[in-house]
Amino acid sequence: MSFNATIYKDQLSQLVAKPSVSCAVPKWDMANLPVVELLANWFGDLGFKTQILPLSQSGKANLIATLGQGDGGLVLAGHSDTVPYDENSWQSDPFVLTEKNQLLYGLGATDMKGFFPVILQAVQPYLNSAFKHPLIVLATADEESSMNGARALAKQGIHNATPRYAVIGEPTELTPIRMHKGIMMESIRVQGKSGHSSNPALGKNALDAMSDVIVELKKLRGDLQSRYHNSGFAVQTPTLNLGCIHGGDGANRICAECELHFDLRLLPGMDNMEIRNAIQQRLTPIAEASKTDIVFSSLFEGVEPFAEDAESELVKICEQLSGNHSESVAFATEAPFMQQMGMQTVVLGPGSINQAHQPDEYIALNQLELAVNIVRGLIEKFCL
Repeated sequence: MSFNATIYKDQLSQLVAKPSVSCAVPKWDMANLPVVELLANWFGDLGFKTQILPLSQSGKANLIATLGQGDGGLVLAGHSDTVPYDENSWQSDPFVLTEKNQLLYGLGATDMKGFFPVILQAVQPYLNSAFKHPLIVLATADEESSMNGARALAKQGIHNATPRYAVIGEPTELTPIRMHKGIMMESIRVQGKSGHSSNPALGKNALDAMSDVIVELKKLRGDLQSRYHNSGFAVQTPTLNLGCIHGGDGANRICAECELHFDLRLLPGMDNMEIRNAIQQRLTPIAEASKTDIVFSSLFEGVEPFAEDAESELVKICEQLSGNHSESVAFATEAPFMQQMGMQTVVLGPGSINQAHQPDEYIALNQLELAVNIVRGLIEKFCL
C-alpha cells in the first residue's frame, strides 16, 4: 500500500486547524483535548482501543490507542501541543495548512502533529493481521511546557501493557536519535534591604550578593565542564547559561531584590537533583556572608538526560530501516519518561528541528513516504 499524500494532507489540515498551544504563560495556554479527541476518533475507527486520560489541568489529556494485546510490543509516541506563535510573523494563517513547493506550512506541522497521519497510514496494511504484540500510540499533553502529560504516563504506566520499545516521532529528518542532553531552568532570588546609596550600612545590597552568586555559578560551570565530556555531542560538555537578571529600581538606592534565571544542559550520566544540591551548597555561604535571603527554585521540573545503548536492538533496527546512523541532539524530548517505563527508546520522525518553533513552520512532503515505510518496518518487526 503506497503513501497517499491527499489523505495525509487532509488529516494534517484537521490537526493544524485545532489550536493546542501549551505555555507556562496563562494567556497563551490552551486545551489539547480537541486534538486528542480527533485522534481518538480516527484510531478508534481503525479498530484501536482508545483511552482518553484527563490530567489535573482543565482541558488537558493524554491519549492511549492500542491495537492488539499482550506483553511487549511497540509504542509510537508524539505530543499533541504546539508552542505559541506570532501571527504577524507568518506569511499564511498558522492554523490553515498551506502547501507551497512541496512543503506543508502550519503551526505544529513538523513539531509534531505531522507524525500522527504517518502512523495512521503506516498501520493500514495490518488492520486485519494477527498481532503477536500490541501497537500502542501515545498522544501527550504539554510537552512544549511542563511535560506533564509524559510525567503522568511515567507515573501511571500504560494499563494492561508492558511495551518493550518506544519511538518518539519528533522531527529528526528520519535520523535515529539515541542521546540528548537534559534541561534544567532555575531561578535564584536574593532578598536584601533597601536604603540610601550614600551609606551602604543602611541596607543590604542584593546586587552585591548576586554578583557573588554569578561568580559561583561560573565556577560551577567550569568544574562541570572539566569533569564531564561526551564526544557524541556537538557541544561535548554540559552548559550553564545565564539567561536574564532583574533587580533594583534606581542608581541612588541600595538594591533590595534581585533575581537571576539560568539554564543547564546536562550530559547523560549526570543527575539534575545532584546539580541542584551542588548549587544550593554554593549559595549558603554567600547568604551568610551578605546577610541576605537567597531562595533557589526551579522554573519547571526539568528533564533528565537521555541515552539509549548504541548496540540496543531498537537502535540497530531504526538504523537499518532509516539508512542513517544514530546521532545525538541538543534539544530535550519525552524520551526519558519512556525509559522510566522500561522501554528501549529512540527519537525518530519526519521534519527538521530547524523548522520547529519558527514562523512559517513546515514539513517536507518528500520525507513522508519514507517515514511511513520506516513505521511499517517497526510494526512488522515488533508487533507481527
